[in-house]
Amino acid sequence: MKAFAAVLTAATLSVAVLAPAAANSLTEKDAIAMVERGAALMKAKGKDELIKRVNAKDPEFVQGELYLSMRDAKTGIAVAHPYNPSIIGKDLTDVPDANGKKYRREFIDVAAAKGKGWVDYMYKNPTTGKIEPKTTYVQRVDDLVLESGIYKK
Repeated sequence: MKAFAAVLTAATLSVAVLAPAAANSLTEKDAIAMVERGAALMKAKGKDELIKRVNAKDPEFVQGELYLSMRDAKTGIAVAHPYNPSIIGKDLTDVPDANGKKYRREFIDVAAAKGKGWVDYMYKNPTTGKIEPKTTYVQRVDDLVLESGIYKK
């Protein structure tokens, strides 16, 4: 029994140590893949299905600090956010980050001008609770902007 307890303790410690390392290993490719999965689902099943799944924290679209969020491409109104449902239905395009950058406005501008691209800003990391540097990949799909970003470590 002691041997089992030792193995279980070692396994638990390994997970505790490796979990943060896995979060730190997120790359820009992971953010792009998250947005592309969202775009594919939206094209296959419609925007209402994607919105429902994002807001329900579907594991396909919410993986720790990597998640998909969505906003209306014209109005800037948030339509889906798995970690901050209080912003859904609100236009926060001109609310700045901690450094004064209107990054949500830039999401819309990049999506409108290029169809897709990257935006850097400061944002609260849902896994650490701290304001951290973040880069988000945005892509316009029909009348929405799909967004997924990684925190810069």
